[in-house]
Amino acid sequence: MLKKLAISSAVSMALIAGGAQAAEGDGTYAFDKKGAHQFVMFKISHLGYSWLYGRFNEFDGQFTYNGDNPSESSVEVTIDTSSVDTNHAERDKHIRSDDFLATDEYPQATFKSKRIIVDGDDKDEAEIVGDLTLRGVTKEITLDAEMIGHGEDPWGGYRMGFEADTELRLSDWGIPTNLGPASETLEMIISIEGVRQ
Repeated sequence: MLKKLAISSAVSMALIAGGAQAAEGDGTYAFDKKGAHQFVMFKISHLGYSWLYGRFNEFDGQFTYNGDNPSESSVEVTIDTSSVDTNHAERDKHIRSDDFLATDEYPQATFKSKRIIVDGDDKDEAEIVGDLTLRGVTKEITLDAEMIGHGEDPWGGYRMGFEADTELRLSDWGIPTNLGPASETLEMIISIEGVRQ
């Protein structure tokens, strides 16, 4: 009987501690734009022979986190599409043109979550379903997301970080340039660290 009570107490304490830890992270977080602890990156095949990597240097956003019910969390992101950077000035100029992102006409891309689907019992992994607006076209996408961690920082703040990825088909967003069958899709990788407000 005492052994059963001890096990029951240990389980209860673990559940309480887990709930408290989740609740401790609750709140609204602004992306750490000042410290640049954030990245929106992509990779796309070049002729099927290698990977071309790039990123957007300017973007901002925020997310809210609900530890007791992560499905009620949310995220919003705004990207300056003209800040695209593939480490090659002429290529970046071409990507900004009407052949690709048409940044003069569509200077921003946005993502706004609509629902979050938690991956079973693991509250650290989820599918974030939302609307991506790019080149004037809005379509629903799903981000496969994972919480990296959260806690106090050395400067008196509280931080939380996530990483997510998804695959985009260029033609779905009206990009007219055909790069060949190996380059019809690209992978987006988003790494975010937020500071609780």
